Amino acid sequence: MAQRKGCLIGCAVAGVLGIALLAVLGFGAVKLFGAVSENMLDPKVYADVKVGDQEGAVRAKLPSGESFVKDALKAGGPAEPQGAACSWYIADEGTGDQVFRFCFKDGRLAEKVQYTTQ
Repeated sequence: MAQRKGCLIGCAVAGVLGIALLAVLGFGAVKLFGAVSENMLDPKVYADVKVGDQEGAVRAKLPSGESFVKDALKAGGPAEPQGAACSWYIADEGTGDQVFRFCFKDGRLAEKVQYTTQ
């Protein structure tokens, strides 16, 4: 009888740990998808904005772009213009390797660049 209780307790602990692991993996997947979607941009938006446009008008068309994915998108891109604040986005056309970068300076879009990640 004692051996059977020990087996039941062990199985219950393993079950609880398994459920907890699945919950953590699910939470991580949701966070990763959310971070990527915060950095996805329709290529039409990139094409529509022009260098010299007001920063506020351009940013109103862009997603937040603030996530840990931003650091990965910076790698392999061209040098940022001096004194500019830049934002990076992934093309949402499913390729996953096209990056759009918008750099703002003095309240205007100073530069927009499209490049492929390595």
